[in-house]
Amino acid sequence: MNTAVHSNVAILVLVVLFAADPAAAWRPWPQNANRMNVSDYAFGDSKKYEGSSEFVKLRYHMGPVLTTNITVHTIWYGRWERNQKKIIREFINSISAVNSPRPSVAAWWRTVQLYTDQTGANISKTVRLGQEKNDRFYSHGKSLTRLSIQSVIKSAITARTKPLPINPRSGLYLLLTADDVYVQDFCTSVCGFHYFTFPSLVGYTLPYAWVGNSEKLCPGQCAYPFAVPAYIPNMKPFKSPNSDVGVDGMISVIGHEMAELATNPLANAWYAGQDPTFPVEIADLCEGIYGTGGGGSYTGQVLDAHDGATYNMNGIRRKYLVQWVWSHVLNYCTGPNALDH
Repeated sequence: MNTAVHSNVAILVLVVLFAADPAAAWRPWPQNANRMNVSDYAFGDSKKYEGSSEFVKLRYHMGPVLTTNITVHTIWYGRWERNQKKIIREFINSISAVNSPRPSVAAWWRTVQLYTDQTGANISKTVRLGQEKNDRFYSHGKSLTRLSIQSVIKSAITARTKPLPINPRSGLYLLLTADDVYVQDFCTSVCGFHYFTFPSLVGYTLPYAWVGNSEKLCPGQCAYPFAVPAYIPNMKPFKSPNSDVGVDGMISVIGHEMAELATNPLANAWYAGQDPTFPVEIADLCEGIYGTGGGGSYTGQVLDAHDGATYNMNGIRRKYLVQWVWSHVLNYCTGPNALDH
């Protein structure tokens, strides 16, 4: 494998966005492009994480975390190509694949595993694919709200044929929308979010995440750095490691939301801030950081594959670019490609 470490100076200032309701939200582009200052992008002292550990007050609020083997039940909403599904499935399978080449997705998950519940039990090291549900005919339309997302999940667990199993304790329900589906706040403020279903609406309290394929609607916003916003001239996007800009852009968002679901599934476990309806979670603290030196305007040092694609960790057979997460043991953002490991 012919790889070379290189440092990417990102022009985007990556900010933490709080959702309008108690769900974590993720977006990798500036809130106000018109206010960007050239001095924000100048080289300064390299830093390992965004913000000082002295100011990060990540606390455990005594709620449950996912300590039992985690099973990911996927809902494919809309039309998906076979290879697109393979890319995402392998990423999920790679979380528990201990024999993947270094730096690995499994090593990235080991930081998530460090988090515990009130009994001292760690988050499960085992993440496996569960059953899947295909919703090829857009049963709830091509424009979804946050509430109708929960209705899609209800339809999947109550379907007449092959319903998804109901697993409140260790199930993680992953709703993935195709590139022609618009979700409330998609592109304008979020690329993905997580929460839990309401018993009054779905019948059960199930931790879930939604992530959308942005390739047609807003790749520059949600598939960065494999696509670049139009308001940033003369910046060349990175080559995606799996030759699918939309899906490769989704991978980091999926990782972000899965890490937060594992550590804060019911919005009462691990987060910073005083208000549980506006939590800052372990992936929010590291938005836009993919390697050593990341923080502020820098994505950090990542890797070049032999074909010129950009990545920072290996799966079973594929390469991925996934943001780092916060370690409450080290008190900074970290990942398997950190140069000080």
